[in-house]
Amino acid sequence: MWRCITALTTVFVTLVLVKGTRFEIKTGTTKCITDDIQSNSLSVGKYTIINPHQDYPLPDSHRINLRITSPHGSICHYADKKESGTFAFTAYEDGDYMACFWVAKHNPSATLTIEFDWRSGLAAKDWSKVAKRGQLEMMEVDLKKLSDTIAIIHDEMYYLREREESMQILIRSTNAKMATFSFFSLLVCLVVVSIQLWHLKTFFEKKKVI
Repeated sequence: MWRCITALTTVFVTLVLVKGTRFEIKTGTTKCITDDIQSNSLSVGKYTIINPHQDYPLPDSHRINLRITSPHGSICHYADKKESGTFAFTAYEDGDYMACFWVAKHNPSATLTIEFDWRSGLAAKDWSKVAKRGQLEMMEVDLKKLSDTIAIIHDEMYYLREREESMQILIRSTNAKMATFSFFSLLVCLVVVSIQLWHLKTFFEKKKVI
């Protein structure tokens, strides 16, 4: 019985570890591969275009695009026009993660052979260097986003400070104009009252004389 359990365990581990595959894709088409990954599991991988003519470099048209999405559509990895590359991410959802390769349309059409190795969970532990590199790239992206956010906040603070200064200037100017207007209004009122009093005094003096 223990031999059977050992044999089954060996087969299971072998199935888990063997994730490499090789497939062909034509220019202008898309091919997707799914992998059922558990939440909080590390997932790493590498991909490369097989060059059928080792003595000559691949033409610029022979480049692949890759997008890996979570079960709910979040982008875990994206690569644009690459000859080869690696990726690493931590799954935050249970379910089928999808890796979609596509090649730009080319005339005449060509067929590319892709070697793709995708490992998750226990099998990913062997790729610590790739994982660290992928995590560093993710950290670089997060730091770049944080830097852009700080720059936006910094610019917004300067803009608000300039607005505040302009508002202070406007308030001081308005207060000065209101003070001048109030002074002249009071002066006009005093002049009008003085004239009215003078007229009243003259009127009563004439009445008294009569």
